Amino acid sequence: QKDTNTFYLITPLNLTRKYRTVQILTNTKIPFMAQRKVAMMISIFIIIVSLFSLFFKGMSFGLDFTGGTILEVSYPDSVELDPIRTALKENQFHDAVVQHFGSANEVLVRVAPKNEMSSAEISTNLLSILEKQNKQVQMRRVEFVGPQVGEELTETGGLAMLAALGCILIYVALRFEYRFALGSVAALAHDVIIVLGVFSIFGIEFDLTVLAAVLAVIGYSLNDTIVVFDRIRENFRKMRKGSVLEIIDNSLNETLSRTLVTSFTTLIVLISLFVFGGELIHGFATALLIGIIIGTYSSIYVASSILLAMGVSKDDLTPVKKEGEEQEEIYEEV
Repeated sequence: QKDTNTFYLITPLNLTRKYRTVQILTNTKIPFMAQRKVAMMISIFIIIVSLFSLFFKGMSFGLDFTGGTILEVSYPDSVELDPIRTALKENQFHDAVVQHFGSANEVLVRVAPKNEMSSAEISTNLLSILEKQNKQVQMRRVEFVGPQVGEELTETGGLAMLAALGCILIYVALRFEYRFALGSVAALAHDVIIVLGVFSIFGIEFDLTVLAAVLAVIGYSLNDTIVVFDRIRENFRKMRKGSVLEIIDNSLNETLSRTLVTSFTTLIVLISLFVFGGELIHGFATALLIGIIIGTYSSIYVASSILLAMGVSKDDLTPVKKEGEEQEEIYEEV
């Protein structure tokens, strides 16, 4: 009798000699579901803290959502951005976003609106600060983005996430079963709330790049969950013995190597972006780093634990046999 931990080598002398495979993470037997209650308590605690911070502290929205003044200037030669950022911070523009625009000679400065200063005064002060550093600086354009644009972005961004979760709910329900759909959407909501909660608790700026990262986390986490659910459905139909808990544990162990390799390789890229990507991409990389770690955890513990708690069984996924199929199976075995 073959099992998942062995393979057979056919030789002229011995046709049933058995050899144990030696592959990393192939034959793990980690009892994931035995720790599901502890994992769910940790998740609930983190979600409560995140929601508390979101409701009472709120998000630190960037200029994409709050509006502000945009100043584009040009220099005769390439210019470093760090001295410009330092000069602006020394003159009370702590939240200024400075980046190259088009080339190393052109710089774009974005500043949030201030109650005590009009947009014209802000642009004049910015230009004077830059002229003190380099008298050859030239202003190319100045624009003011009103807060109503930010409100529209906030609304449409929230609707985009809700629409994504709704479409995912329908897709998973049609592909698997409604309990699988609820488990996957609960895991995705878990990931999004925690990512937003971390940004709220630590006051990290939330802009359009971070919103894009949150949507990417939804896609990544869903992909990981679908892989796990596919294996659970397959084992429900294939494994005749074993409880539901044992089948889910076995499925998680079988997909563990794929999950860890995918997450590890993705994290290498994100750590590189976080360290070397610069200030503008820092929030994007931070959101994805948190999301990948939380998404991997939720695929194992949140989605699968909810599936088990909702009482999914073999009968829910075993295809209905037509009349006469059982007799055919008996004849085939004989």
